[in-house]
Amino acid sequence: MNAPAVAQPRRRFPLKRWWPVSILALFVLTAVCAPLLAPYDPNVQNLIGRLKPPGTVSRSFHYWLGSDELGRDLLSRIIYGTRVSLLVAVLSVLLSGAVGTALGLIAGYRRGWVETAVMRVADVFLSIPAVLLAIITVAVLGPSLVNVVLVLALTRWPRYARVAHAQTLATAGMSYVENAVLAGAGNARILFLHILPNIAGTLIVVATLEFGLMVLFEAGLSFLGLGVQPPTASWGSMLSTGRNYVATAWWVATLPGLCLFVLVLTVNLTGDAVRDRLDPHFR
Repeated sequence: MNAPAVAQPRRRFPLKRWWPVSILALFVLTAVCAPLLAPYDPNVQNLIGRLKPPGTVSRSFHYWLGSDELGRDLLSRIIYGTRVSLLVAVLSVLLSGAVGTALGLIAGYRRGWVETAVMRVADVFLSIPAVLLAIITVAVLGPSLVNVVLVLALTRWPRYARVAHAQTLATAGMSYVENAVLAGAGNARILFLHILPNIAGTLIVVATLEFGLMVLFEAGLSFLGLGVQPPTASWGSMLSTGRNYVATAWWVATLPGLCLFVLVLTVNLTGDAVRDRLDPHFR
């Protein structure tokens, strides 16, 4: 007589994986509630209190994290800079992911000249360094928040296209797709209702890893003066300004840089956790 089958315990998400998600959620909450959390207007100047160290009180300003070269509250500018970094990263990931996924699905399903054209264009974009392409494009279009989002989406869509193309090639021959074709389903229905849901997990993992890269790209462009323009608070522009005062006012560059480091680290760790959760090879 066979022994009764023992139910296997359901695999739980490890507790150690939650702390990066919690820190990322804290950054998101800070960005959403920036007007409520910032003690001062990030653009209000107090020239008497310029380059004051953390904890200094000058006139009616209490600089918890110090002030910059124009006497603006550094804590308020870091809080509003969080909003800029996350907004650019979210919009660029959504736009590049939508464009790249759609093109990859079509190329992998239609094959033929469509596949050749899409993948060769993707290869051309991938052959050019992303940072160089972003700098050239922003320099031509002009620096602004909208242009930064468009440029980052333009430089990163090929990665989604290649992943979606490979996954579609592997999925298009499955029996449920063939049954949908025999049932008379249209191409759009097959792509977006049968193939896309089955490759979405891999694309989500790519998006989480790309998110941190978008944050770094935005900071790099702002550092070079090609991103979000002053007086809008941006971590990259704060780093660019603060490098001139590293010897005398270390907090101006160090604190925004530390926030940038923590955000990118938590995003990458969150991406690893999502990969472990969605990819069966890592379970």
